Amino acid sequence: MLSRLLLYGAGQWRQVARSFERRQTRYGTLAGTGMVLVLGIIVALNYILSRQNTRWDLTSAQQYSLSDQTRQILTALTAPVRVIVFAREPEFPGYRDQIGEYAYLSNQVTVDYVDVDKQPLMARQYEVQSYGTIVFEHEGRVERVLSTAEQDLTNGLIKVVEGVEQTVYFLQGHGEKEHTGSDRDGYSTVSGALGLDNFEVESLVLAQQSAVPDDATVVVVAGPQTDLLPGEIDALGAYLDQGGKLLVLIDPAPAGDPPAPEGLLGVLRAWGIEPGPGVVVDASGMGQLLGADASVPVVANYPFHPITDRFNLLTAYPLARSVHAAPGSLDGRVAQSFLETSAQSWSEADIEALATGQVELNEEAGDQPGPVAIGMAVSAPAPSAEPAVSETGAPNDDDEAAAAPPETRLVVIGDSDFATNGVVGIQGNRDMFLNTINWLAQQEDLISIRAREPEDRRLTLTADQQRRVFVLSLFLVPGIVLGTGVYTWWRRR
Repeated sequence: MLSRLLLYGAGQWRQVARSFERRQTRYGTLAGTGMVLVLGIIVALNYILSRQNTRWDLTSAQQYSLSDQTRQILTALTAPVRVIVFAREPEFPGYRDQIGEYAYLSNQVTVDYVDVDKQPLMARQYEVQSYGTIVFEHEGRVERVLSTAEQDLTNGLIKVVEGVEQTVYFLQGHGEKEHTGSDRDGYSTVSGALGLDNFEVESLVLAQQSAVPDDATVVVVAGPQTDLLPGEIDALGAYLDQGGKLLVLIDPAPAGDPPAPEGLLGVLRAWGIEPGPGVVVDASGMGQLLGADASVPVVANYPFHPITDRFNLLTAYPLARSVHAAPGSLDGRVAQSFLETSAQSWSEADIEALATGQVELNEEAGDQPGPVAIGMAVSAPAPSAEPAVSETGAPNDDDEAAAAPPETRLVVIGDSDFATNGVVGIQGNRDMFLNTINWLAQQEDLISIRAREPEDRRLTLTADQQRRVFVLSLFLVPGIVLGTGVYTWWRRR
């Protein structure tokens, strides 16, 4: 049929050409061409949009966008992860938006939706006990999640990928912060956050043991008020020599010249870090943005280090002390700062004067001008690590672990209050603590800014305010509209 039309048009081309001289034909041709162009544009847009997933999240907490941590974990996946949503079929659309983002960001993630009522055998196979269970499957390991919150989903992804839960021990017995404490000075908030990063948190009374437990991934010494016993010092030293990971949060000494914790300081000096005297004062005024005074230094710019890679949040450190590199070369143990205060800050030597609020930089009196480092990290090969051995018990020279001995990592921060329940909610304090733990545990993939909890944006009104809103909405606004109408009618009349 089409060939006949073409042959006819070729034979009667003069008549066809004359027909285009008519106005109606020209308008019809233009209209048809316009319709073809519009249809072509629509098809092209649908083709492009089917391969692009672009959204704009305008919420203040970005609660509908995946966090940097989740994106980083998904990007680092090297093996397939299967996500299975067990729910009723009408409920599937409620899961697609959130879980679909995981599959969109990584081609290693596949998502399947299973109706529990229609496929009970599959639900029994994965030991699903309730509707809404989300199963992560990776290399034979299975993890179940009963929530669609990003923190819970990412936690399940971390657990199924890592496979082995790691342990963080908080040293106790010297007045340290309690990791289970729910009061203002406790660490229960960051302790719970460590669980979301696949860490188990335990207490460690080293005085009752001869050595640090073998399953210790990281040991935390959070604000000791007294020095460690000689046996504890030896145990920590041996732990570091064998490739241990240690975080020391040490506060300024209070006024009155109490005895310095020389035992603990000796361990830190042996690895190239030494806390300084005095208290850091920040005169930049940034603390006022957080409702604090000059005794709370605020850090906004961070020296390059894996802990602070792409970190762009403010952190605050109430009553912090300086931390600097120990003098002399110590077998290649070079400390690197990753927390530095502003140029308008200094380390105040006169702690008693700080209580009066009348302080100023006086280098002659021993003050150290800023920027002041309040956090330093060091990593070096473990000197006493045992070489890798084969199954026969002989040294395995071909093994990568034998060629690269375990690495010791140490971080010292001159403040233990920044991670407490009362302060950890400030901007990036929680992420800074978690990033530090993950760097010590050699989990660089988890170093990032984590998902935020949705903000509580409810408006609480008093009884008087509710009455005013009622009067305003019921009488005042309708009265203004009615009055405007009457006035317009009167003017026209």
